[in-house]
Amino acid sequence: MSETPSELKCLATHEWARLEEDGMITVGISDYAQDALGDVVFVELPEEGQHLSAGDEAGVVESVKAASDIYSPVSGTVIAINFALDDEPEKVNQDPFGGGWFFKLEPTDVGELEDILDADEYQEVCDEEEY
Repeated sequence: MSETPSELKCLATHEWARLEEDGMITVGISDYAQDALGDVVFVELPEEGQHLSAGDEAGVVESVKAASDIYSPVSGTVIAINFALDDEPEKVNQDPFGGGWFFKLEPTDVGELEDILDADEYQEVCDEEEY
């Protein structure tokens, strides 16, 4: 069973959001999701400067098993993307909550985080799923 750090907020579609000290939000996929996908071989990310609304498709993660859309957990402007994943997509598998992050947002309304699952609620979603 995968553990989700308690400071993260998550979507039922397995994206996580972490509010950073500078007010920005880092986004990635959960340990559960990377495990279900298998070996990640490619990640397509949004462009810097792109505005995303909560729930918008922001990219795609591809593995040896499947391709899965990436959704933005909150609304905001993309201020950084993880270029390291271009050459090392396996970082998503190795460190999904650290070096395997996808992109960072300057949120339009940080309060949107309150509308998504906390780590315990997300774990309940994972417990109900089978892959």
